[in-house]
Amino acid sequence: MSPAAPHSASPSRSASRRPSPTGSPAGSPRGARLLDWRVRFGVLALIWGFSFLFIKVGTEGFAPFQVTFGRLLFGTAVLAVALVVKRDRLPRGARVWGHLTVAAFLLNALPFSLFAYAELTIPSTLAGICNATTPLWGMLLSLVALSEDRPTRVRAAGLGIGFMGVLTVLGAWQGFSGLDVTGTALALLASFSYAVGWIYVRRTLSDTGVSHLSLAGSQVGVATLQLAVVTPLFTSMPESVEVVPLLAVIALGALGTGYAMLLQYGVVAEVGPTTASMVTYFIPVIATAAGVAVLDEQLTWNTPVGAVIVLAGAALTQTRASRRTTPTTPTPTPAAAAAPAPEAAPTPTATRL
Repeated sequence: MSPAAPHSASPSRSASRRPSPTGSPAGSPRGARLLDWRVRFGVLALIWGFSFLFIKVGTEGFAPFQVTFGRLLFGTAVLAVALVVKRDRLPRGARVWGHLTVAAFLLNALPFSLFAYAELTIPSTLAGICNATTPLWGMLLSLVALSEDRPTRVRAAGLGIGFMGVLTVLGAWQGFSGLDVTGTALALLASFSYAVGWIYVRRTLSDTGVSHLSLAGSQVGVATLQLAVVTPLFTSMPESVEVVPLLAVIALGALGTGYAMLLQYGVVAEVGPTTASMVTYFIPVIATAAGVAVLDEQLTWNTPVGAVIVLAGAALTQTRASRRTTPTTPTPTPAAAAAPAPEAAPTPTATRL
């Protein structure tokens, strides 16, 4: 059983287990671990927040496609080890693998590559803030693609506020001067890809009966194969390999794409997807702090102010998340990686990064 898809106890069993003050059955592993979920939540936010810094450093020594391929390769290695340790099985059936192939492209191969190309010309701080727009795109798309998802006034207001925040970050009133339009557009397109991918996953892979870990590991593995085909066509081997960019790519894959998923599953299993999705709001803050402190990136007033407005709008678009059950879906990677809105773009919580 994957930690991201815990089964509820049977009535007879649950009746014999008195809930603890934390809300978990006394003596259960879940109850024993509940006190430290906040620590793992914080580690998860740090890893995904620093992922944008790792991308930036990685592109200083490798081509963007090479950064993405290395990220996926090391991420797949971590998830493969987890699958072996848990004795989990890979999905079966051509149809499931077909959907996983599309999901791997939309949630991993495409957005990871777009962020890597974007950070050739834009700061990691801006990339992290662009990533926070995923819930906004998710809600906008869900109104079209998911007929059961109806907007409310609050959510509609959140959508408008969020995109006002994007314009604030970009400095629209001054004609976007000093902004690399191409790089910014690529970062926003990456976030849009996460939103499209989550809607696709919701419609095709939400009821496969396969564990989260198996789906996620398979999805990242397929994305690795996709980049293994594409990378040699558009890049050549670097003449020399620098240690720091290499370590950044390893950290990006092993931590940001592999280990972070495992942390995410544990947090979701213990406190639920709604609480776990709150990590979304810490990622751009950490990405901004890391970019300024470590990479000495410049920060103008409109960037943090716009980021706060974006996050406020994104929070409003998720106001109905606690009233509905989040479908079972594989995780994105943090991207996302990025963590889309639980309802507009359901997640345990992906993307991340």
